[in-house]
Amino acid sequence: MRAQVLERPGEPLRAVELPDPEPGPGELLLRVRACAVCRTDLHVVDGELPHPKLPLVPGHQIVGEVLAGERFPVGTRVGVPWLGWTCGECRYCLGGQENLCDRARFTGYDLNGGYTELAVADERFCFRLPEGYDDVGAAPLLCAGLIGYRALRLAGDAETLGLYGFGASAHLVCQLAVHEGRRVFAGTRAEDAEAQAFARSLGAVWAGDALAGPQEELDAVVVFAPVGALVPAALAHVRKGGTVVCAGIHMSDIPSFPYELLWGERSVRSVANLTRRDGEELLALAPAVPLRTEVSTFALEDANAALARLRAGDLRGAAVLVP
Repeated sequence: MRAQVLERPGEPLRAVELPDPEPGPGELLLRVRACAVCRTDLHVVDGELPHPKLPLVPGHQIVGEVLAGERFPVGTRVGVPWLGWTCGECRYCLGGQENLCDRARFTGYDLNGGYTELAVADERFCFRLPEGYDDVGAAPLLCAGLIGYRALRLAGDAETLGLYGFGASAHLVCQLAVHEGRRVFAGTRAEDAEAQAFARSLGAVWAGDALAGPQEELDAVVVFAPVGALVPAALAHVRKGGTVVCAGIHMSDIPSFPYELLWGERSVRSVANLTRRDGEELLALAPAVPLRTEVSTFALEDANAALARLRAGDLRGAAVLVP
């Protein structure tokens, strides 16, 4: 099978041919029909997340057709997310927090992912995908959508909601929040007029410089951009009792800030991974909104170009590889 492989962090992916994978007990063999590109993939490739499996096939937003397995009939279209395996025995798994399992394995990090033609995945962690989405449109739901959904829930019942960093996740969360009757304030780089216009087209009532923030006080801010300086900025923009949610798996260092910004029972919290319940809830909700995924497609051989576009902030919505 053709695959794009990371051999050493900090180097481009290499196009190779690998032996077709063999599914083990409880695993599905999948023909990859699409795989969305995530900023987490970029963090892995650039060496910002330590100790990935090497060599590694990245990619954790996989839309695949079942070729073999037991849980789903052959031919079923399923989605494979970031969370690829948990122990099921630790305090976190038993307490409904499987996303925090200390022994968890992650697709495209500890396990080979979807930048390829064939993949295997633990059938317990695969989702049946809703009708109404083609392969390319469904792929971003599997991380951009799921992590965004979890972040939105952790933001509470915020009526005025900031989304700072308007990329793959935020463009989906914006639609969810507007559907729920919230008012969305989209923060971007000051000069990014295209992203600001995109946010307004999806229902944001304000779009502008995230560091400066809107004139109106916010109930909560979800920070999607991996920029630590946005955390104290967001704290300055939320009301007393407000929440700042950091939605990324990696962020540059948060600069020191005066306690006054945190005082007033403001809180800062992170989002770590996802649970299967998050996936089931979002994939049931997506067609009802309906969520529209904005995508740019790339051939498998152009994975490095897709990552470069993401690194440069030169994407509207999500990038999707199509083998």
